Amino acid sequence: MERGEPREGGREVSEVGADRQEKGTMMENTSVRLLVILSEDSSVRMELRNGIPDSLEEFIDEVKNACGLGGFIRLQYKDTDFGNTFVNLTSTTVIKDLTVLKVLQLDPDSTVVLYALDPPVSSIPLVGLDSDDSSVSAHTDDTILLSSTSSDSLRTQQWPRHFPIPRFSYGTECQLQRGNAEYMRSKTRLTPSSKMLSDILEKVAESIYAYTPYPEDSDVSDVAEALTKKHPCLKEPGSFNESYGWKCRMKMKMANYRTQLRAHGTSPEVTVNSLKSKSQGDSYPAKNIKRPRRAEANHFPPLPSGETT
Repeated sequence: MERGEPREGGREVSEVGADRQEKGTMMENTSVRLLVILSEDSSVRMELRNGIPDSLEEFIDEVKNACGLGGFIRLQYKDTDFGNTFVNLTSTTVIKDLTVLKVLQLDPDSTVVLYALDPPVSSIPLVGLDSDDSSVSAHTDDTILLSSTSSDSLRTQQWPRHFPIPRFSYGTECQLQRGNAEYMRSKTRLTPSSKMLSDILEKVAESIYAYTPYPEDSDVSDVAEALTKKHPCLKEPGSFNESYGWKCRMKMKMANYRTQLRAHGTSPEVTVNSLKSKSQGDSYPAKNIKRPRRAEANHFPPLPSGETT
């Protein structure tokens, strides 16, 4: 065949490309033999006749079906480049014929989150868990395993620049809405009932405790001003910033709220300041109060659920 014949040359190139494509298809469809280690004394040999799936989720489903496994699992493969050490499987591209895999059973009752030590390359979901329950960010073979704690008193945020006033009960919100509208028309101030006042102070105290059980005087002033700013009908003309009365009520409410928590024993940060926790000679309230320092979000965190000292 002469070089000057483009049709023949083009036909030759297309034939070579077809041969390569056919060979590539044959290689993809070649069966792969794997050894899956379930425990120290149990292992299963499996064979993938259609090749290795591109998706990690599909590959894990194949392993679970072949080995009769259920629940949540993690796969590790034996890396021959690092002395036959088992490392976490994050991609199916490393799986070859005669690869040795190891199955790790995960606890379904705990939320599992994986954080990569190096900058993440991709994000994949953990098979068997919903996206709302867990997430996997990865991924290198070195990961940190974190389990969630059931403690609701763990704080992770500092005092906000603008304190968010919570939403009160339906009846209180309706009265405040009508009171605000009336205040905009005639500047008439709303006089809250005892039930309404109790509801407002209770919800505000819970919101303050979410940040700190021992708010500073300036912090309580910010909360009182935020309350009267959101609900102008609660302003108190003649007082400082028209909210000084609310500041005094909130300080008293926080003291009562800490007393309730101390009685229930649900807040170690408050219980440690009780008179029972002090020595005989220091048994009065203002002695050695343990309060968070500046920039401490969780001064005295409780032990994780299920753990003791």
